[in-house]
Amino acid sequence: MEIIDIELRPEERGGGRVLRLYLDKERGPNLEDLARVSRQLSDLLDVHGAVAGPYTLEVSSPGVNRLLKRPGHFVPFIGKRIRVRTQERLEGRRAFLGLLKEVGEGAIVLVQEKDEFHIPFSLIEKANYEHDWGAGPCSRI
Repeated sequence: MEIIDIELRPEERGGGRVLRLYLDKERGPNLEDLARVSRQLSDLLDVHGAVAGPYTLEVSSPGVNRLLKRPGHFVPFIGKRIRVRTQERLEGRRAFLGLLKEVGEGAIVLVQEKDEFHIPFSLIEKANYEHDWGAGPCSRI
């Protein structure tokens, strides 16, 4: 399995924090995979006191609109719709939603309507696959 993302955030209520791990593997993790990792990781974190204070551990799959964190994460989504937010303005904007046309050495090419945007990986703050619910069922890539 691959760790897609890790978050440690304040809990909305209760004063503790939430430690979230998003895991993936070919054909996606099943509930047994996630439960096993959760149990093992919980034991390790408790033994080593890795998280100070109260926290809740959540282990899950990336979900339908999965995060795209590394260049390799983008490749299976060529031809699909993705959403990208950049750290700074690019051609006057920071938010993009369009079809992923290409994944290159240091950038992606996103097509939005008839415009092409070359977005360097170094400028991407957040990116995720954006499932088109009108296109039918979501297939695992």
